Amino acid sequence: VQLQASGGGLVQPGGSLRLSCAASGSALDYGTITWFRQAPGKEREGVSGIRTPDRKTVYANSVKGRFTISRDRTTKIVYLRMNALQPEDTAVYYCATTSANLIFSAILQPDHYQYWGQGTLVTVSS
Repeated sequence: VQLQASGGGLVQPGGSLRLSCAASGSALDYGTITWFRQAPGKEREGVSGIRTPDRKTVYANSVKGRFTISRDRTTKIVYLRMNALQPEDTAVYYCATTSANLIFSAILQPDHYQYWGQGTLVTVSS
């Protein structure tokens, strides 16, 4: 399984970006797909996840109301739309997937994921 995260870049505070997560084969056809991020000197944290069977979504409190996760049913690409970006959102963003349909309390926990993309850097700075 290979995951490919893309869409990162440099954006000013208040700006927007859309990240994409694509995969080889059927990796994103089922299970749970989640975006994580890791800032320099900090632990990896869950940002937002989507559970494919019922399309339920979960967000970290720090991004609620600003980020939106979605999955294209045809292409199976998972997107993370990020609005109102702030300097504290600066990090390398990773997408990860597991074949399990995780319960809500587990979706943002990195230990539950077997497959990870290479990450895409998001820098929010003026």
